[in-house]
Amino acid sequence: MSQTVKPWLRLRRGLELDYRVLKVREDRWADPRTGHEASRVLVDCSDWVNVIAVTTADELVLVRQFRFGIQAATLEIPGGMVEPGEDPAVAAARELEEETGYVPGRVVPLGAVHPNPALQPNQCFSYLALDCVKRHAGQQDEGEDIAVELHPRADVPRLILEGHITHSLVVVAFFLERLRAEAGGAK
Repeated sequence: MSQTVKPWLRLRRGLELDYRVLKVREDRWADPRTGHEASRVLVDCSDWVNVIAVTTADELVLVRQFRFGIQAATLEIPGGMVEPGEDPAVAAARELEEETGYVPGRVVPLGAVHPNPALQPNQCFSYLALDCVKRHAGQQDEGEDIAVELHPRADVPRLILEGHITHSLVVVAFFLERLRAEAGGAK
């Protein structure tokens, strides 16, 4: 049985700190049950895309890069930020090409999730890029140091279960792909 939850009323916005890729602020809100004021931190950032890229030889195009949060390199799928006004599908193809030099034959939407709705308003859109062909070495953004790796597509469960792929949004993308396939979607 579902219950209705009342929305919280924002009383005032806090000072915003801009860190280029995200903005952080602490707003004051009214609790709808008690009316008491409460502080809540919000992290405002762009929408993101993740791309499961598959070559014509049925290999996954994965990227390995250093992640400062865990101070280690991770194995992931290509992805990045959606530019203001950019269609997420266009961003997916753009990020794939920039990071890896691969260009997709077609891009299929898999779905979107809210990465952390407690703190963030953004969405992460996942796509399946099929018939990918290597066109060039890639054009990484300033501050990126990405190594491209090809893996058999069938290795995904093992890579996740053995802890080689640990990024939660990457795991979600593969889960969305599996759900789509089971529902008779794109292959």
